[in-house]
Amino acid sequence: MTADADPSPVASPTADPHALTRAVTRLSVGVAVVLIVLKAFALGASGSVSILASLADSGLDLAASLATFYAVRWAAAPPDDGHRHGHGKGEALAALFQSGLVFASAVFIGWEAIQRILDPRPVTGGAWGVGVIVISSLLTAWLIWRQQRAIRATGSVAVAADRTHYAADLAANAVVLIGVVSGAWLAAPGLDAAAGLVVAVWLFWGATGVLRTAADQLLDREAPDEDRTAVTEAVLADPRIAGVHRLRTRRAGSTLAVQMHVDLDGGLTLNDAHHIVSEAEDRIRAARPGADVLIHADPHGGATAVPATQ
Repeated sequence: MTADADPSPVASPTADPHALTRAVTRLSVGVAVVLIVLKAFALGASGSVSILASLADSGLDLAASLATFYAVRWAAAPPDDGHRHGHGKGEALAALFQSGLVFASAVFIGWEAIQRILDPRPVTGGAWGVGVIVISSLLTAWLIWRQQRAIRATGSVAVAADRTHYAADLAANAVVLIGVVSGAWLAAPGLDAAAGLVVAVWLFWGATGVLRTAADQLLDREAPDEDRTAVTEAVLADPRIAGVHRLRTRRAGSTLAVQMHVDLDGGLTLNDAHHIVSEAEDRIRAARPGADVLIHADPHGGATAVPATQ
C-alpha cells in the first residue's frame, strides 16, 4: 500500500469532478466484488493462508469502496443551512473509516499468518491460486490507472484513500504469488504463511498514510506549496494588485478553499476595487477549477504582505 497524501489535482476546465469521482467509485465497488469472488474460489481450491490474507483484504476493500461510493455523493451535495461550507469533508471521514478497516485487516491477517507459521498446513490447487492472483493483479492495475486519472482531475482524498487499498493489493499479490508457489510446488508451506505476514505489515504501514491524509483535511492543513504558489501568481498577474497577505488555504474533498487579503490603491472607488477582486477570483478558479475563493481588499500599505508559502 502506498501512503500518498494531498494529491494536487490537474483538472480539465470542462471536467465535472463530482461526475468523475462518482464514476470511479462505482467501478471500484464492481472490481472489489469480482476480486472477492475470484479469491474465495482460489481459497477453497488451495487453502493458502496468503490467499486468505488477500481475500480478507479484498473484503475490507469492498467495505471501504462502498463507504467511498456514498461519501463522494454526500460530499458533492451543495451547501445548506446547516453546512454553509458544503459537505466536502465527508470524503475525509470516509478515508478515516477506511484506515480503521485496513488496520483491522492487518491485525487479522498477521494473527492468522503467525498461527500458520507455528502450525504449517499444506497448500493445494496451486494452479488455480496462481491463475486467480494473475487475473486479480490485471484487474487491480486497471482500476488503479482509472483512479489515478480521477485523482489528478479532482484531487479527491476519498478516491486517493481508496486507491491505496488497491495499490496494496497489487503489491501484495506479488507476495501472495510467491507464497502460493512455494507452498504448493516447493513443499514449503511456512513461506506461504510468511508471505501472509508480509502482507499484514504492508497493510499496517499503508493505513498510516491513509490516516494521515484524512487527518490533514479534517484539521485544515494548508494546501501544498504548488497550489499556494499557483493561487498567488494568478492574483498578482494583475499589476493593479500590489501584494498578497494573510493567504489561507485548505481542502475539503476535491474543493480547494482560498482566503486572502490583497493590497490595492487606496484611491480606487469601491466599484473599481470590487471589479479587480472579482477578476482575481476568476483567475484563481481558472488555475484551480472549483476553488472556493474569498478575497478581502486592503488599501496599499495598510498591512504587511507575506510570502505565499508562509
